Amino acid sequence: MDDQTRMLAGLAGLGGLSQGDIGDPDSVRKQLGQPQQDIGDILQQIMAITDESLDEAQARKHALNCHRMKPALFSVLCEIKEKTVLSIRGIQDEDPPDPQIMRLDNMLLAEGVSGPEKGGGSAAAAAAAAAAGGSPGADGGIEHSDYRAKLAQIRQIYHSELEKYEQACSEFTNHVMNLLREQSRTRPISPKEIERMVAIIHRKFSSIQMQLKQSTCEAVMILRSRFLDARRKRRNFNKQATEVLNEYFYSHLSNPYPSEEAKEELAKKCAITVSQVSNWFGNKRIRYKKNIGKFQEEANLYAVKTAVDAASVSAQASQANSPATPNSGTVCPCQPPLTPTPPSISITRPPHTNQLRSMLLHTHYSSYTLAVV
Repeated sequence: MDDQTRMLAGLAGLGGLSQGDIGDPDSVRKQLGQPQQDIGDILQQIMAITDESLDEAQARKHALNCHRMKPALFSVLCEIKEKTVLSIRGIQDEDPPDPQIMRLDNMLLAEGVSGPEKGGGSAAAAAAAAAAGGSPGADGGIEHSDYRAKLAQIRQIYHSELEKYEQACSEFTNHVMNLLREQSRTRPISPKEIERMVAIIHRKFSSIQMQLKQSTCEAVMILRSRFLDARRKRRNFNKQATEVLNEYFYSHLSNPYPSEEAKEELAKKCAITVSQVSNWFGNKRIRYKKNIGKFQEEANLYAVKTAVDAASVSAQASQANSPATPNSGTVCPCQPPLTPTPPSISITRPPHTNQLRSMLLHTHYSSYTLAVV
């Protein structure tokens, strides 16, 4: 209302006209005895243009543009705007780029979602595999392909949504710019003000862009965590490797801490890495401490197996080293040949398994019940 009052006063001050004379500058209505139209009614009609249909609005805009008092109205609006701009000048400054959006852009670029597509997913998969500590192989290749496929899906969805966002932002910006250019025929609008309005629109749309990038980063992190968890999941060793490791553990139960040389030797025998050997012994010591009674039976079985193997090796060695029995059938040249006597074969048999087991249990029970330090 204050702007309308100042506008009325400004229009009334042009040429010393009253408010009634402004609606009828040539005094045509006054001479013809027609009722004069108040300037307030004209402004009310201008404000009601937005509520009218398109055809009615176009007709009223055309009538306003053709009105002979339009330059006077425009000059008054310029004066009012100049006073208003002086009071708010310097407040609107360009905002610096959002650091959160910059971080999201850097993360998407590093993960291969944004930027050039060539090699992005492969580099991210290789980095994830290196972080998981996995070795290349058939399983690793399958996991790499799965990771790249799902990352490609995330990338496709991200670029599709980003294209929709940019299209919507561009359409809305062009629509607002066209409206401002059209309104600049009636009220003063400078190009800088149009640029400022475009910046405001982009700033409003940036919140949508931030949500899109943040949700994409969360999807990538979830995929990456699942991939790393899959790489880090516990893989059971084969039976032969488990037998070798258990045999070494129970044979060194008094000090089940293999040296680096022993770890390397066990790793070669089991076809695993030294770090896997170290992890296995660490977990085995923890499990053994928690349930000694359960693992005591396993220790006894491995002790019997070791003793049987040792006895078998000893028997084979004694059989190989024993001298052969001389042949008793000797042929004398003066006597007829006699029937040769077959040589006597001495066979060394290992002790009975039950006797050996009871003997070993009695002998080695105390050494295998030691607690692991």
